[in-house]
Amino acid sequence: MTDKTLELAMELIGRPSVTPHDHGCQDLLIARLQALGFTVERLRFGEVDNFWAQRGNGKPLVVFAGHTDVVPPGPLESWETDPFKAVVRSGHLCGRGAADMKSSLAAFVTAIEDFVGRRSQIKGAIGVLITSDEEGAAVNGTVKVVEWLAARDIKIDYCIVGEPSSSRALGDVIKNGRRGSLGGLLTVKGVQGHVAYPQLAQNPIHRALPALTKLTGMQWDEGNAHFPATSFQISNISAGTGADNVIPGELQLKFNFRFSTAVTEAALRQRVEAVLRQHHLDFEIGWNLSGQPFLTAEGALVDAVRAAIHQELGVDAGLSTAGGTSDGRFIAPSGAQVVELGPLNATIHQANECIEANDPARLSRVYGRILETLLR
Repeated sequence: MTDKTLELAMELIGRPSVTPHDHGCQDLLIARLQALGFTVERLRFGEVDNFWAQRGNGKPLVVFAGHTDVVPPGPLESWETDPFKAVVRSGHLCGRGAADMKSSLAAFVTAIEDFVGRRSQIKGAIGVLITSDEEGAAVNGTVKVVEWLAARDIKIDYCIVGEPSSSRALGDVIKNGRRGSLGGLLTVKGVQGHVAYPQLAQNPIHRALPALTKLTGMQWDEGNAHFPATSFQISNISAGTGADNVIPGELQLKFNFRFSTAVTEAALRQRVEAVLRQHHLDFEIGWNLSGQPFLTAEGALVDAVRAAIHQELGVDAGLSTAGGTSDGRFIAPSGAQVVELGPLNATIHQANECIEANDPARLSRVYGRILETLLR
């Protein structure tokens, strides 16, 4: 095999690094980076392996960020090939992590190898931030590494996250921001009783329905030029003992906001709790903010990424803030400009995950071109 990016991607896919386990993926990356003169700090928090690698101490500091962990493969009978034995079939690289995001990791490394190989000295510095805790709880991964960097006064200027951003063709979409994510666990209390004697009980399902109906119909904001309007979704409801003759004593409900920069998480909390109080519910609510919205406006990084895509792929990339959260939410608050650029996302988290086999090498060339622009 002559395609070194594809070869490295396949080697990474061959390691069953289901979150939060790394299974030696980081060892492969570290060995390649140390051979280029990178200083590497292995950072283990809890059961999660992370590392920070840096070459140079100047400015700007350009960072590639990503994760070695993948989601479970699911039923093996749904796969046409072994999910942890990478294969190239009909011109496609197949295996768990092909798109999300081991091909990006391989492209990071080979882009840096080629860039460093062309010059004995570089302006600025290159960093690589890798975690094995992105697909899981995401509490001992990138967020902890960013805290570690801040404690050492290491400030990222530009960051490229290798998430699979592309939609129909490699490089057609750059994610230059993400919505925030605010979850809630609502408990509505009632009084358990026999369904034949409702006057002796209080049904929390019945009592909560009007408030829930109002919440699901509310407009939280109108969005803005960069973000769609905030959405509210109920994801789980549970109540009762399983018997059909018992009025439940409480209702539990999980919900989530994906919110824009047009509203604050504090305002969302206040409005939800106000509705619940207006309907005279006896309730408790636990909130979980897993990420604030962030946006990297058009500027040096966005311009460099767009230009690199056009020069290497002949594609005019669009900007998007759609989709779920990413570890960019932990990096952007430091003041860094952050974008996401990676393979097609059509098969991520699915059985038979795959991308075009030549895309890892093409992506590597784009990453290399970005380095040429930002560190020239």
